[in-house]
Amino acid sequence: MSEELKKLLEESHEEITLFDFDGKPVPCIIFNEKKYDEILTKVAGKALSINTDLNILQDGLGHVFVEIILTFSQAGIQEKILVNANQHLEFFQSLAKTTMLSLSSPRSTYGKDNVFMIQLPKPEKAQEALAIIEDGLAKSK
Repeated sequence: MSEELKKLLEESHEEITLFDFDGKPVPCIIFNEKKYDEILTKVAGKALSINTDLNILQDGLGHVFVEIILTFSQAGIQEKILVNANQHLEFFQSLAKTTMLSLSSPRSTYGKDNVFMIQLPKPEKAQEALAIIEDGLAKSK
């Protein structure tokens, strides 16, 4: 295993799941309590947009990682989350299908009362990213 691959595996965010929102599986990134509260405090009561960029990193051998960059307008927040697509393909399939992303904390246990929902501003980008991810993963077979 290359050093770069080891580094990506170490930096990958493991708290990734699907959240049931009215019968639809919505991808969810779980932040620790402090980080989640910090985000909510900064965005509370503000009309803002959230730019969502998906940077795909792959080695041509079937290892695919996606750097999700969330940039909150008017809140001064930019979060970068590295996700191992090999382990979380369903996350990206759901993202492309629902074009929604949720943020939560362990405290909410995926309850609807404490989940921050984001509607992707450019749904086609998630669908294009999924095609690239699936193509990259297919190279491992």
